[in-house]
Order: sequence, then structure tokens, then C-alpha cells
Amino acid sequence: MQLDNSIRDYDGSAHQPVLAQELVKLLDPQGKDRVIDCTFGAGGHARQVAAALGPEGWLIGIDRDPEARKHFDIFSQYQDCNCRFVHGNFADALQDMVDRGYEADLIYLDLGVSSMQLDRPERGFSYSHNAPLDMRMDPGTETTAKDLVNRLPEKELARIFKTYGEERYARQIARRICREREERPFETTLQLVDTVKAAIPTPARFGAGHPARRVFQALRIAVNQELDSLERGLVNALQLLSPGGRMAVISFHSLEDRIVKRFFADRVGKCECPPGLPRCVCKAKAEVRVITRKPVTPSEEEMADNPRSQSAKLRVAEKLD
Repeated sequence: MQLDNSIRDYDGSAHQPVLAQELVKLLDPQGKDRVIDCTFGAGGHARQVAAALGPEGWLIGIDRDPEARKHFDIFSQYQDCNCRFVHGNFADALQDMVDRGYEADLIYLDLGVSSMQLDRPERGFSYSHNAPLDMRMDPGTETTAKDLVNRLPEKELARIFKTYGEERYARQIARRICREREERPFETTLQLVDTVKAAIPTPARFGAGHPARRVFQALRIAVNQELDSLERGLVNALQLLSPGGRMAVISFHSLEDRIVKRFFADRVGKCECPPGLPRCVCKAKAEVRVITRKPVTPSEEEMADNPRSQSAKLRVAEKLD
């Protein structure tokens, strides 16, 4: 089966998995491997990984978005390997597999919002289209971005914008939101965009990127509890891996990448004894070997072909005996 950087949605639209060939090369899947795709989405990465698996191999796809099941059902029809889909948060799904005593040879995560979510305006993830202020990756969960914007105190909103969006004008935006919602509750994405624009200095509206980009990122992370899921998911993924197994993470902003980098760094067995001791007494034990000393980033060609890939970083580690 030939590798291809694009894949067709069940409705005919195209999706481009980021760093797909680099992921496959570093994971190096083999015929009998047991593989877990923690963020299946439209199946772009899964299709290329599954191409290396045989009839004795397994690929389990996890996704909290029920739309992903439609992609998986089509994907599984064309694979030689065994396929299984799990609907849910990947951190919870991995924990369930740990509890059941499962093991995996390869595990990978493609973080952030997927194209199938961004490209459907009604999901409320995009600041470029007017839609209900939703942002739930799993529409079955209760809390929406609308709920947070209309109910949270000003200080908590500012904290979310600052912490999850690294927004410079977090306080000003939170203050403006609280003032405006007293007169009219927030309902739509463009209503929030207009408020963000009005809250920040004029020069900032014309800087790099959309002026509401960081606020939308922050709300999306908060609604879906993405960073908490990542931290729990990494721990569970490492537990599931067999010795010699590899885990890979593709992140799209510095908050995610720092968590992944720190997780790997904390498990390489670096001695923490005070200087001057004749021998190591802290008994530091290496759990992983980091394969990517520096994160792998997209080529110039990929960034030109798929602008959404520009901020992507891929890190890979191997579990030791």
C-alpha cells in the first residue's frame, strides 16, 4: 500500500495528517505489532501506520468525537490488520486498557483540534465562521465554551486566557466579556470575536495571526480539559507499552510540547545526587530512551502545502526494560 499525505473524508473532503511520514519512520511499525492511535480523527496517521501491519497485527483507534467512528468504519474495511474503535477520552480509554492488562508495541497521539472539527463551522471551533459557541470535541459532554464565557468570574476567565492561551491582554478581554454579558449573553463565535477585538489595543488587532486565536485556543483547552488528559494519557501510555515499544506525540503549541518534553525528561534516569558524592545514591532508573533529541518539525514543503502544520512538533521515546 502506497503512503500518501492526504486522505478523503467519508463526505469526500480531504484531510492531511501532519508529519505522517516522519511518524511512520520513527515508530517503524512491524507486521505483528499492537498499535494504539489515541486520537484517530479522520484516520490519516492510522492509514499509513496500518499499511505496515499484517493479519496478526492490531490497530486500536480511540477518539472522543463520535464523528470519528464514521471514518474508522470505512478505514477498517481496507486494512489487513485487526481493527477496533473505542469512543472516549484517550486518557480514560488507556487507563481502562491498563486495568485490563493490555500491552501495546506502539502508541501515538496527534493532539489539538482536528480538521474534521475545524472545517465544520457548526462545531464552534473556528473564529472565521459564525456558529454556536460550542467547542466540545465530544458533543455528549455538558460544558460548552458558551457556558464558560457566560458563567465564569472575571478572574477565572482571565486565568484561562493567560494560562491556556498565553494571551497578553487576558485581563482586558475578561473584563470586557463580563461587562457585555450583563446586557446580552454570548451565543456565537463571531460575537466573541468582536468582543476580543474591542478589548485589545488597535495595533494588536493587526499583528501576527487572528486577534481571537489565543482566546479560542484557551477556551477549547478548558472545555475539553486537554492538558489534564495529556498528562494522564502519557502516564497510562507508558504503562501500556511493552519493553522496546515506542510512543510518539505530535503537539501544536508550547503548552502541550512542554508537558511532553518534561514527561520524557523526567524518565530518562538522570542522576539527581548532590555534586561531590563518590557514587550515585539516588538510584535513578531510566524508564525511557528519547529517540528525538530535538523535536521533529515539518519540512518547508509540508508547511507550504498544509499551513496548519507550521507549529507541529513530534517527539518520540522508547520504553526500556
